[in-house]
Amino acid sequence: MLKFILLRMAQAIPVVLAVITVTFFLVRAAPGGPFDSEKAVLPEVKKALEAQYKLDVPLTDQYLGYLADLADGDLGPSFKYPGRSVNEILASGLPVTAELGVYALCFALFIGVLAGILAALRPNTKQDYVPMTLAMIGICMPSFLLGPILILVFGIYLEWLPISGWGDLPGDKILPSITLGSAYAAYIARLSRAGMLEILSQDYIRTARAKGASDSRVVFKHALRGGLIPVIAFLGPAFAGLLAGSFVVETIFQIPGLGRFYVQAAFNRDYTMILGTTVFLSVLIVIFNLISDVLAAWMDPRLRTQFSKAK
Repeated sequence: MLKFILLRMAQAIPVVLAVITVTFFLVRAAPGGPFDSEKAVLPEVKKALEAQYKLDVPLTDQYLGYLADLADGDLGPSFKYPGRSVNEILASGLPVTAELGVYALCFALFIGVLAGILAALRPNTKQDYVPMTLAMIGICMPSFLLGPILILVFGIYLEWLPISGWGDLPGDKILPSITLGSAYAAYIARLSRAGMLEILSQDYIRTARAKGASDSRVVFKHALRGGLIPVIAFLGPAFAGLLAGSFVVETIFQIPGLGRFYVQAAFNRDYTMILGTTVFLSVLIVIFNLISDVLAAWMDPRLRTQFSKAK
């Protein structure tokens, strides 16, 4: 298992480095700059600002300097929030974004696994067609469309739930979590169905049923661990995707997470904020992918064997 983890980590390093490099040069190649605004800035002032943030040195030197600071865990100062570093800004918005991601993932797991198991128990029947049709709708419906629909129905027409904010009341978190987690619930439902169908067709499952085991016993004692391996493998990129994809939902529901800083940084050409958020999310994606791969390999040793042979 240790060799498996080390190999996966060795793969992750060049991926993160490639993301940093591409993002750095793409941001610098975009039109405009962090000190361009509707109100003209005096050339002397602009030159002083560029010198302060080391934007007056060659681009390659800026890149190497950024990598050196990044190695020390320093994401740099924000250009649009004077006196605040990118580390501080990320730390202030991350708890809210992470909380939203956890709620959305819990919703997606509960709905997706339940729908997948029910569909797999009765394939090619209404019990299969209905949840899989809803799953396809969930995959096709983007969050920027689902969110306003939920707000219109449950917030305005029925007046059951608040339509914006992120307070201490549980009701504040229901609509954003459903909006963010619905697409992932649909993917998990389809993965659960496929995994469970494969396991339920195995000989030992037929033997258990021949001995009179009930559906619930067959599912929870014999089939669930193997059937959910595809879901376990999907959880890493899913949670990372929930964090990275929460920006739209945070904007719709006015949630004070990382999304507002990232969106504003894109408009303001805040180089360090864009880079810092991208690097941070990239590292999270790599970490969660690694965790999901390790869990999947722990549940199914064949995956470790296949990975080792591939190397």
